[in-house]
Amino acid sequence: MTWLAVLSGLGHTMLVMAGLLVYVLATRIGHQRRNPSAAVAWVIAMAALPYLTLPLFLLIGTRKFARPLRRTRGVSDLPASLMPATLAVARAGPPPAAEATGPAWATQLLACMELAPAVRNTSIAWHADGAMALQGLMRTIDSATRSLDLCTFVFANDAIGTQVAQALLRAAQRQVVVRVLVDAVGSLHAGASTLRALEDAGVSVRRFMPLFHNPMRGRTNLRNHRKLVVADQHYLWSGGRNLAMEYFLGRPGQSAWIDLSYEVCGPLAMQATTQFDRDWAAASGLPSAAVRSEVDGYVRPGGAQEPTTPQAVVPEPGHGALAQWVPSGPDHADDTVHTLLLAGAYHAQQRIVAVTPYFVPDDALLDAWCLACRRGVQVTLLLPQRSNHRLADWARERALRALAAAGAQIWLAPAMVHAKAILIDDDFALSGSLNLDARSLFLNYEAMTAFYGATDLRWLYRWCDEQMAKASPYQAHQPHWVRDVAEGVVRAVAFQL
Repeated sequence: MTWLAVLSGLGHTMLVMAGLLVYVLATRIGHQRRNPSAAVAWVIAMAALPYLTLPLFLLIGTRKFARPLRRTRGVSDLPASLMPATLAVARAGPPPAAEATGPAWATQLLACMELAPAVRNTSIAWHADGAMALQGLMRTIDSATRSLDLCTFVFANDAIGTQVAQALLRAAQRQVVVRVLVDAVGSLHAGASTLRALEDAGVSVRRFMPLFHNPMRGRTNLRNHRKLVVADQHYLWSGGRNLAMEYFLGRPGQSAWIDLSYEVCGPLAMQATTQFDRDWAAASGLPSAAVRSEVDGYVRPGGAQEPTTPQAVVPEPGHGALAQWVPSGPDHADDTVHTLLLAGAYHAQQRIVAVTPYFVPDDALLDAWCLACRRGVQVTLLLPQRSNHRLADWARERALRALAAAGAQIWLAPAMVHAKAILIDDDFALSGSLNLDARSLFLNYEAMTAFYGATDLRWLYRWCDEQMAKASPYQAHQPHWVRDVAEGVVRAVAFQL
């Protein structure tokens, strides 16, 4: 009789109402801002299939864990001691040309989102290809004398994964405190024996958000997509490359994917270390303060404590290129990069160049770029002709047709492009791990670096020109109705892809 009541119209209606109430309470009380299409999809699914949708929402429905904490006073009311550095500069007026800190629209916006300010670094080196990137990665790992932190989405069980693991083992043998953080889903096929060998050698290994874990520590669909290696809190290797053959040298019979990565020597590495500490704490279930204590007094397997590892000296600011760490994800109240790209679209005066493997933007970003085209900004987009995710290629078509109709230039590369970069005018660029799709923009833990130096902008523009010279122009075609419906369905679920 109980099951009959549940399956009756009244029972179904009560479950639908309960599901909708849970949805409203979870999204409103928890400040869970959503893309309208995602919100509509959840509501429709809750009404049609509450028996499946309600437990699914409880499992993966939460998008943000950081609640917005905003100062109630205006910027001008803040004492200098409480004001982020970039806001203090903004209130004091524009700096001299020789001390320029990047476009005001970007630096002030990032300061309002309470991110660490831009810093001058000793050097920044870009990797033109996978071979250079691999050399830089090995150089960064081998340079570590005190601490070494590695975070990656994919740690493959192949030649690259083996080479990196061997370098980590050598670092551990030098008594370097080594921590490895891998995403549990992205590195699902990572060699268990490899990770076990690292742990046996004294390397701390954590998997970020395993499929079965305490739901209070995160949702399974929120993945850590950040890629970084930091040596001694002073040398940083980062970008879009995962630790697998295709990102560096290519697999047998296949060329390496087109990607971007870079090395930075300077204070930016300290900002990346702070980010790694937070991710490590989230994966370990420890408070952030305990994480630093764990590193500074590391206990080896067997209970023997090594001599306390001295903290790395805080690096003095360099006099070179200006760069800023720009994280985005559930651990930040704002959709940091998405907000920055919207502002950039409205402030751009000359050009916007974007390189991404997957292009499934939300309506707000797509409209902003279309409006930029119509007011005379040259918007240029580089994509692979065919990516490694066929559904993403289907989902991008509507956005590409809209941009092409607005006057954007769209280029399709014959090889797989995995690089991520956005350049705005001649004084701002972003590069790192974030793709221009809804999952990266709103769900994943991502990390980008903002570059403000003329030298870095010139290198990136030249690199983009070289890739586009090998690509073919996109030709927009009006799809037949079956294809149009299929594209709409794929785009509707693209938020969770």
